[in-house]
Amino acid sequence: MKQKFLLLILATASFANIETIQSFEADFTQNIVDDKNKTIAYYGHVKAMKPQYALWTYTKPIDKQVYILQNKAIIIEPELEQAIIKKIGDNLDFFQLIKHAQKLDNERYLAHYNNTTFIISTKGNKIVSIAYKDEFENRVTIDFTHQIVNKKMDKREFSPNIPDEYDLIRD
Repeated sequence: MKQKFLLLILATASFANIETIQSFEADFTQNIVDDKNKTIAYYGHVKAMKPQYALWTYTKPIDKQVYILQNKAIIIEPELEQAIIKKIGDNLDFFQLIKHAQKLDNERYLAHYNNTTFIISTKGNKIVSIAYKDEFENRVTIDFTHQIVNKKMDKREFSPNIPDEYDLIRD
């Protein structure tokens, strides 16, 4: 689920002008609200580049890096001294998914992926938030700030550095 979410968010961030977007960078706040209205917030920074590269750096309340490469996700968790490598397939083109999202009004779009509905909110040419319900019926909202579109990036920025002493888990 996390890889689905992260990949979709990465691509969704570039929705405002999909024909010309090659990269996206922003700070984010991810709020998850459960059925008892308990909220947990995560903070961090995201970088993304076509065709399917992303780096989600979580800074609060935990340190974690999530790398999305063309056919895998690599999650590095320093507090646990582990790295998890997950296959995500090579048929996931989220920039194309977003390109075909439906416009609801001047500031909202609708996208579907793996039986999940995503609402993408924009202001001008910037993505301001993405909202959806996860498989546990939690309400998830990701707010973006300080967005930078089409910044020159190198795919080496998306190369994880896994310390030798970390446990490596393949999922």
